[in-house]
Amino acid sequence: MYDYLIVGAGLYGAVFANEAMKKGKKVLVVDKRSHVGGNIYTELTENIHVHKYGAHIFHTSDKTVWEYINRFAEFNNYVNSPIANYKGEIYNMPFNMNTFSKMWNVFTPQEAQAVIEEQRKEIAGEPKNLEEQAISLVGRDIYEKLVKGYTEKQWGRSCSELPAFIIKRLPVRFTYNNNYFNDRYQGIPIGGYTAIIEKMLKGADVRLETDYLVEKENLDKLAKKVVYTGPIDAYFGYRLGELEYRSVRFETEVYDMENYQGNAVVNYTDRETPYTRIIEHKHFEFGTQEKTVVSREYSAAWHVGDEPYYPVNDEKNTALYEEYKKLAENEEGVFFGGRLGEYKYYDMDKVIAAALAFCDREL
Repeated sequence: MYDYLIVGAGLYGAVFANEAMKKGKKVLVVDKRSHVGGNIYTELTENIHVHKYGAHIFHTSDKTVWEYINRFAEFNNYVNSPIANYKGEIYNMPFNMNTFSKMWNVFTPQEAQAVIEEQRKEIAGEPKNLEEQAISLVGRDIYEKLVKGYTEKQWGRSCSELPAFIIKRLPVRFTYNNNYFNDRYQGIPIGGYTAIIEKMLKGADVRLETDYLVEKENLDKLAKKVVYTGPIDAYFGYRLGELEYRSVRFETEVYDMENYQGNAVVNYTDRETPYTRIIEHKHFEFGTQEKTVVSREYSAAWHVGDEPYYPVNDEKNTALYEEYKKLAENEEGVFFGGRLGEYKYYDMDKVIAAALAFCDREL
């Protein structure tokens, strides 16, 4: 008899498994995929660690989390500095003095602020949708070139139809600093993310290609308690309705060249380019391999059976999640956690922090 059955071999499940085993607990981890790691899974192709489910850049200001993750990997000093391609015009992200200088031929923070202040005036009163919210934050030019097309591809609808709260804030800096994150610690694990999860799960019994919801009755008999990190609505058979997600489709190719685009992440911010961004994986680890691996990302509508990526945390879905949460609280001996279990967009450091907090309460 296992003490815990952990559903999902992603970051949340692996952290809990590791901590439980340290306390002498016996754990069984099941995952319906053919590999561990969840969405942070990396796969070696042409000696390059390919982020199979989209780019994952570790960043945190939480020293406890940073020290915790460094037990399992050494991190390089990669700094996330994406660039935006708008119809062949190249801009730095996040919006900073390099962006403003290129867009308006201005050179001082005062000049850039004056342009934004002038353009913001077109929105009077409380912004009614995402378009008005963005213009009120950064002005019309930046909205049109760097926000509108990308956001509409990401969400599959017009910015004027999206709620304003989706971008309560946009990162705007009046310095020439291209570091996307403000966090104190950031980097990419040397050797890829999969190795981290494998180390965390060392000593656990792991069953892959095992669909918990299909085999629930038999699997539940094997353990005293369940830690479930899958979609909360799927657990309850969608009995209250489906929670909405956005999904992502990847087209990955190997090119017989050393360097395809000169940067790990290039966002395509016009509406006409069908993909949202191109990832060149080798640049996350300063690779010098003779070939390169490139992934184009296409945002897609989600349907049951697809991979859920981004929860659509609008009012309707948040209200529905609260109803599922009430059902979850009545499930004896079952704990719901992680991005899908809590219907919440989590950065990796926040997943670790949430899992460790749960460990403190439970173990």
